[in-house]
Amino acid sequence: MVRRNLLPTFILFFACNMLLAQTAKEFTQTGMSFYEKKQYLEAILHFNKAIEKDNTYSKAYFLRGSIKENFDDRHGAMQDFNKAVELNKNYSEAYFARGNVKFILQDYYGAIDDFSKVIELDDSNVKAYLKRGEAKQRLEAYEDAINDCTRIIEINTKNIDAYFLRGILRIEYGHIEAGCLDLSKAGELGDSKAYEIIRERCNQSYLKN
Repeated sequence: MVRRNLLPTFILFFACNMLLAQTAKEFTQTGMSFYEKKQYLEAILHFNKAIEKDNTYSKAYFLRGSIKENFDDRHGAMQDFNKAVELNKNYSEAYFARGNVKFILQDYYGAIDDFSKVIELDDSNVKAYLKRGEAKQRLEAYEDAINDCTRIIEINTKNIDAYFLRGILRIEYGHIEAGCLDLSKAGELGDSKAYEIIRERCNQSYLKN
């Protein structure tokens, strides 16, 4: 009588049971580790498993959407971000990510709405103010965009991006001197591109006067 070695079968059985026992949170955590290693296919597979395990787990949708966005699957990313905020009305990261997708798709009103939701949840979120200001710039709502930049500077007086954008906005709005001073501040803080704009826009404006 031939005796079979049952150890491999037992190991396989044990591994399958362990896999089935994993929670959506555990699948998501494993997926995040793959995501951090830039092993995106493995990450998505684990986020898919998390959603199969619990289709109300908003974090898995958000992270899967983030990978899709990285690979320019904006329609797929939008669907996942929609689901994430549907499941968690206070998911600021998902609102911000969806706002970015809308911005890229030139849905500036929709982007502003999402960035405003982020600010409603966290009124010190500098990135949301900046992106909302950029969206308002595209709609030529210069005064409102300037106000967003000013709010950033109130939160962080050394925010280079806010000085740079406010400088551009003020120039576009016709406030040349104030805009040039903002660009000068951005340059002082380390943005070399600000000096290029100063040479192009500020010095020429001064000579004309």
